[in-house]
Amino acid sequence: MGELTEKLQGVIEHQIILQLQQTKLWTEVSAQETKPLCTFIFDREAYEPAFFHRLWETYRIAVVTYRKNVKDNWSVELFETKDVTVLQQTVTMQISELGTELGGYWFREIRRLGESGHQTAIITNHPTLETTNVAGRIFGRWSQENFFRYLIQDYDFDKMVSFGTEIIDADKKVVNPEYRRLNHQLKKIGEKIQRIESKFFPLAQQAMDEPIDALPALTHKQMEYKNTMDQYRAQKLELLAKREQLQPKIKLSQMPDQERYNKLKPESKILMNVIKMICYRAESAVASCIAPYVSKADDEKRMLIKQIINSNADLLPDYQNNTLTINLHSLSAQRFNKAAYELANLLNETETQFPGTHLKMIFKISAHSDCAR
Repeated sequence: MGELTEKLQGVIEHQIILQLQQTKLWTEVSAQETKPLCTFIFDREAYEPAFFHRLWETYRIAVVTYRKNVKDNWSVELFETKDVTVLQQTVTMQISELGTELGGYWFREIRRLGESGHQTAIITNHPTLETTNVAGRIFGRWSQENFFRYLIQDYDFDKMVSFGTEIIDADKKVVNPEYRRLNHQLKKIGEKIQRIESKFFPLAQQAMDEPIDALPALTHKQMEYKNTMDQYRAQKLELLAKREQLQPKIKLSQMPDQERYNKLKPESKILMNVIKMICYRAESAVASCIAPYVSKADDEKRMLIKQIINSNADLLPDYQNNTLTINLHSLSAQRFNKAAYELANLLNETETQFPGTHLKMIFKISAHSDCAR
């Protein structure tokens, strides 16, 4: 996870520099500015308070993310009932805000109190964003997951484009594989100890309520649990001793040859991802245009766009009148034909020329006569 965090931070900072240079905002970043150039909203993967502080001080970039390693609970009296807008839906929440220091840096911390009593902690260095706005944005972040799930499912976003590899810098520090394995084993041992403890300690209370004749059986059961816990704790101490002898991170050159990392060549993958994201944005734009003509827009607009894309069409160029007629074949339902007919009218109003030619595109649908009735 540490390696992933560093990689995400590097990618984020690199993209910031590119965007600031391209939009000519670089020279406008000032220490006196209280309004951020933009705000990043993301999950815990890139969590690092010092990194968030550097984003603000260097680029005037604000962040909103979940807080890690929360070990305290705020008093219930601090929370107030507020309406929060989450993806255009109003949700009533118990919300509170306090200042907090993380890694030597000051942040705003916003918490939501759930019905079960669980407190969800959010941090931000945005100086002016409303408390309810902060909560609404982070709780609406799942739309990002929906975006990537859709691209993975419909655009093969995670598909490998090439199998070429590049050698990583031998001095690059990475997580020690053996250290990671011991951490995993310690986690599993800890879980086993907790499960035994959850059975062992209630027996003491049970012994107080049971008749004296039942005590030998309870005592025998306690001894069995105690022996099992002692074995697990001895294994835990042994693993901890092994881990103390290891470095959490090592240079790539220190890894065994059979475990040494290489990375896939990124150029083709990046290009294909850019193309796929452009296609997704185009699909989203068309879906928003067709939504008013689809009765179940939220469920069907993207499905209809994909059906249009995959359907057959006749291409009829007319070089005398400089037109290119695209005649879409009938779709699977009459209501889809009607929606496609309305979309065709919207596209025809743009009078767009086919790229590289002087032919104006005219969109039609073969079910035109039925749709017009």
